Formats: sequence, structure tokens, C-alpha cells
Amino acid sequence: MLRPERMSRLSVTGSKRVMDDVIETAHELNLFDVTDYDGQWAGFDPGDPVEGADAASETLVTVRSLQSILDVTDEDAGPTRVVTDEALEDELEGIRTEVVDLDDRRDELEDELRSIEEQLDAIDPFVELGIDLDLLSGYDHVSVAVGEGDPGRVREALDESEDVEASEVFAEDEAVAAFVAPADVSVEDQLVGVEFTALELPEGAEDAEDPAEYVAELEHRRQRVESELETVEADLEDLRLEVGGFLLAAEEKLAIEVQKREAPLSFATTENAFVAEGWLPTERFVDLAEALQREVGDHVDVEELERADYRDHSFVGDHGEHEPEEAPDPGAGEPEPVAADGGPTVTERGVETDGGEASAASRASSDPRSDGGEGGTPEQRQAKPDGGHAEGDRVMSGGEPPIQQDNPKGVRPFELLTKAVGRPSYTELDPTIILFLTFPLMFGFMIGDIGYGVVYTAIGYWMIENFDSETFEDFGKVAAAAGISTVVFGLLYGEVFGVHLDTLPAIGAVYTHPIIEKGLSPATEEWAQAWFVITALFGVLHLNIAWIFEFVEEYTFHGLSGAMEEVGSWLLMLNGLWVFVFSRLAEGNKPELLYTVLDHGEHAAFELGFSGLPAWAGWIGVAAVALGLLLLLVGPTHELIEAHQVLAHTLSYLRIAAVLLAKAGMAFAVNLLFFGAYETHGEYHFMLFHGPEYVLEHHPDASIMFPGMLHGGAGALLAGIVVLLIGHLVVLLLGITSAGIQSVRLEYFEFFSKFYDDGGEPYSPFGYDRNYTAEE
Repeated sequence: MLRPERMSRLSVTGSKRVMDDVIETAHELNLFDVTDYDGQWAGFDPGDPVEGADAASETLVTVRSLQSILDVTDEDAGPTRVVTDEALEDELEGIRTEVVDLDDRRDELEDELRSIEEQLDAIDPFVELGIDLDLLSGYDHVSVAVGEGDPGRVREALDESEDVEASEVFAEDEAVAAFVAPADVSVEDQLVGVEFTALELPEGAEDAEDPAEYVAELEHRRQRVESELETVEADLEDLRLEVGGFLLAAEEKLAIEVQKREAPLSFATTENAFVAEGWLPTERFVDLAEALQREVGDHVDVEELERADYRDHSFVGDHGEHEPEEAPDPGAGEPEPVAADGGPTVTERGVETDGGEASAASRASSDPRSDGGEGGTPEQRQAKPDGGHAEGDRVMSGGEPPIQQDNPKGVRPFELLTKAVGRPSYTELDPTIILFLTFPLMFGFMIGDIGYGVVYTAIGYWMIENFDSETFEDFGKVAAAAGISTVVFGLLYGEVFGVHLDTLPAIGAVYTHPIIEKGLSPATEEWAQAWFVITALFGVLHLNIAWIFEFVEEYTFHGLSGAMEEVGSWLLMLNGLWVFVFSRLAEGNKPELLYTVLDHGEHAAFELGFSGLPAWAGWIGVAAVALGLLLLLVGPTHELIEAHQVLAHTLSYLRIAAVLLAKAGMAFAVNLLFFGAYETHGEYHFMLFHGPEYVLEHHPDASIMFPGMLHGGAGALLAGIVVLLIGHLVVLLLGITSAGIQSVRLEYFEFFSKFYDDGGEPYSPFGYDRNYTAEE
């Protein structure tokens, strides 16, 4: 749960004659995360794709192109089906031809429609002028220009021009037509520096007389093109419904085929043999080894090269020393086939036989990667997670083992929040379980309302039911968990949309008083004070967990002294400081609420009898802080400048209490405007069923805070309903942005920053999860 699944690096070595069978078996199991061969072994080359890979890849591109054209989605899948090579060959070409023809026709019509729209835009100024189009050209002694500009400036410029003998300007809004004599005078040249943009008649408009008739013709063409385009779109939609399921299944079949045919590209190969390396969960190693043994028998050898250790950064042999592996011998070809007297068996080290081809005994002497039979058990050959072996080792590539997070089913959706920062590396602790416990807790505490919680839960449920994406489903589950937490805290606070349950008919008879209060009213202010104290204590706990995680990691790699210098110092300072804060030492300089809200009496929210730690405990806390600073001084001295984090980062958790009071205050304000409220003996009460007159008559000592739109007549009531709905919607949305963002911020900045490095690569086994096709 706090660690990813343990991974083993394994090697599959065998004859090229059985390579296809090995690929088929490994693909079906979907376990082997194959490492790409990097070409570093002398005499070994990356394998070549299996014959037909290029053709399958090209066909796959075609299928995906057709899906894109038809806008095929998962909803078009239908039942799973078997797609044969014959079906692909017979059906796909006909579908491609029909789709391409329709798509080409759609493109032609869209281009034509675009051209018509451009012509309509271009003719619009000419229509505004209202001048017959044949009058705008064909003159021997007059030049004409039509454009858009300032008519007054155009007239002024033409009148002032010495080259213009006569001119006439017609204008409508910004559309301008200028007629100038003599004909050899260019109108545009006379308007240099004037706001005027010359326009050309659209293509085909020269033969028209009335611009309105030309526009009518264009609009008729547009209607015809739009109608034909709708017909083509309908044909494409019908075709999508008809062949969408087939295309999805064909894509899946081809993707699987291409994946298998291109698999040798990741192998190291000679003329007769191949070597494939990769990772898989340690507990599944025997499953792969046994499956390969059943399929190809003695023609392949499977060896567990190493088990990646969570703790050690070295490749350890029998005596704790680094053990190199020899590079493969390029002369080692396919082993001589030997008849086996008995069936092969599977061991921890791989598939071993009693005399068959590629037996463990023969491999020890002939396999170029063998350690001579002295490599020890996998437990004795602990691997360095970053792939770093002693000089002379020859593994296919470095890097950490891939990461398969190992969390319980209910916790897995919260991996989404962890991955938003980055996947955990193989050697560090996975904080997802802490997110699962604390994120909904913080969110629910800050909102704490049954009504809002039900809405948040419903939103999460809707996302789970309506999105096929795993990411959105996980987000919905996180939202639902936060909503459920909000409902639980709402029951404790006794609130539904800001209204106390004990004031509602029927419910008030059962739920007579909230279990805890938010502390908005003067009569309950001790609760508000208590929440600030409690959220600070929660911060201390949260930060302790973070630094304990880091302490465990430092202890694992650098021992106790390294862990104490790097992390123990922070734990001492954090806990020492807050022991001092809650002690009676120098109590006159500390807020009194530290000693009252958890004690007995009228100022206590939780009567736990805690009135502060004794003064001597405070001195212990001071000593712990001093010791922590000393450890930083002799260790990572540069971190001394950040020693204030033990105070500042803990105080950052006070935002939880602040958001609680802010959201409660906003909900209170919305209800105050609608219902109205009165105050008596320091308590606030909404006027849910009676107006101000009734309250003042029955509660002489009450003071009206606001009479309420509910009690102000029909007009005020209607306006009040709008205020009530919009107000609570705003509170609901701000609850997501404020409570959600603040919770995430505390997790990522205050918590993750203490220990989390991320950087893990996902476990991506060679295989395919079928969704649309069935096995042939």
C-alpha cells in the first residue's frame, strides 16, 4: 500500500524459430513490460519487424483516418465481434471508398459555401450604395472607384486635387462611390492619406445590373449548397452508425497486430537467437515462465535477472559484492535441439530442464549473459532500482523499474491526485493512502453541510456514471468521497444549506442540538477558537507524517545518522516547538485560548480537561528545538534558513478553520437576506416561520438583525427566492474552489514538499485490453 508492487527484471532468451510463439504468449498474458534494446551489445542488433508489419500499420492509419472523418466514438461500438483478415480485406476498401467520396464531396460543398459567403460579404457595400453595377464601369472619360471610407474626407480630397477636373461622390454610411474626370486620373492616387479602402466587384458580378438581384442569386445558390451539404452530412452519419462498430473493432485488431509484429524492434537478436528483457511484478514471474514453457518448451530460457529492491541502490551478489554480467556472445546461436527425457520445470530462476534445448545447465556455459551458475537466488541478487550495476554489466537500459501502485480498491481513485504531482518513484513511499484519509476530511470539515454535501456527492456520482474515461471516473469518485465527508460533518454541525436541523419541524424533535458548532454566533465563539487550535494540531500531525515518510526513506538509504541529520532535526524542531507552544512556559505571552478551549468551563468547546502542558515540558520542547538546529548545523547547514517552516507551515493549516468560518458566514448571509434573523442572548435565529412582529412579541429581549425578504410581501418574496437560489449556488461553487483548492494546496505544498520526489515511469506491459473484439 505504501510501496508499489515489487518488480523483477527478467530475460527471455531463445531460438528465433519460436520468437513468434513467445510474442503471442507474452502478449496474451499482458505482463511483460519490455525494455527497448539500446544496441550496446557487440554483435547484437535490434530485431526486424515481422513480415506484414508495414502493411498492417498502413491499414491501421487508414482505419483511424476513417474514424476521424466519421467522428466515430466508443458509443458506436456495439457488441464485441471477431474481425477476420478476410473481413478486413472485403469490407474495408468499400467503406474507405464510400467515406472518401462523401468526405471529398463535403469538402467541395464547404469550399463552395465559403466562396458564396465571401462574395456576399464583398457585394454588401455595393448593395448599400444602391447603384446599378453596370454604371460603375465602362466609361471613356470618367474613372470610378468604390470602397469604404469617410465620405466627407473623400469629397474634400477630390475637390482639392489639381488633377481632377470634375468629381461626384455617392455615399451610404461608409460605402463610397467616387466618379472622377478625366479618365486617366486614378481615384486611389488622389486619396492617398485619406481613410479609404478600395473594393473590387466580386467575381461574376460584372454581368449583373441590379446588386439586389445578384445577392438574391447568391442566396439561392447558398440554400442549394447548404441543402446538399446537409444530405452529405446525413449520409456520413448513416454510414457512421452502420460501420462505426466495425471500424472500432478493426482498429483494435490492427493495433494488436501491429504491436505484435513490431515487438522484435525491442529485442536484441543474432542470426539465430533473440534476447528480450523487461520488467513484471515479481509475484507474476512464474505465470509468464510457465506459460512460455507450455507453449514452446525447451526452445526458450526465462531467467529472473534481479528483483528491484525498495531499499538498496546496488546489484548485490552472494557475498554482498557487486556482480557484473558478461555481455552476450554474438557467436552464441540457436542451441542444438536435444530430446528431453522428462518435462521441463519452472524454478525461481526461470525455466529449467533436465537436458532439453536451452536447459539451465547448458545456458550456464553457453549463454553469453550467464553468471556461471553462481549468481545466487533472486533474493541474493538485489537490484539497484536505477539500473546501476558494477562496471562490466550489460543490461539493456538503465532507469528505475516501472511503477504499478499497489493500493486497495477504494483508495485507487486518489492516485489521480498523486499523479497530478507525479507518479512515485520506485524507492519512495506512496502517499495516496494519506490523501485518501485527509483530503475528504479537510474538505468535509470546511464545508460541513448536509445540503451541499448531497450536491457534491451527486455531482461525483453523475461523473462516474456518464464518463468512460478512467480519469473522469476517478475524479468523480474523489468528488463523491468529499461530498460524503461533507454530509457527515453536516450531520455533526446539524446544518442543511446553512439552516440548523434543530429548528426544522419534525427533525427538531429528534435532533435537538448539534453535536459540534461552527462558532459564528457570540454564544458559540469558543468553537471558532477551538477550530483554530485543532487545525493547528492537525497540521502538526500532517507534517509529522510527511517527515516520518522522509525519515524512513533517509534511514533506508543512509542509515540512522543520515536520517537524524536530514530529517530527525525537523521532527525534533516541529514537535519541540509545539510542545513549547502548548506548555505553561511563558504562558503570559501566549493566547489564552490555547489553555481554555480544551479544558473545562464556559470557554471550553471540548471539555477534555487540557489546560496546557507543564512548564518543564516546555523546557523539553525548547531543548528539542535546539537539538534539531544543532543537527542541521552539523548536517545540511543550508537548511537552517528554512527552520521557520516548523512554525509557518503549521500555521498554514489555520486556513482550514478560516474557510470553515467564511463559508458558514456566506451561507448565513444568504439565509439572513431571505428568512431574516434575530439575536437573543448571543445566539442567532432565522425567522423561518414567523415574521419580526411575532418574534418581538414572544421574545421581548430579541433584536431584529434583518426582517427578511420572505416577510416583505409578494414582490420581496419573489426577489428573495432569486437571492436564495443564486446565493447558495455561489456558496456551492466557492466551496469547490476554496475548500478544494485549499485542501489540495495543503497536500501538495505543506505535505508533499517534505518527502515526495516523484518521477516514476508507469508499468506498461506488452499486451492489449480488448474492448471491441473477441479472440478468434
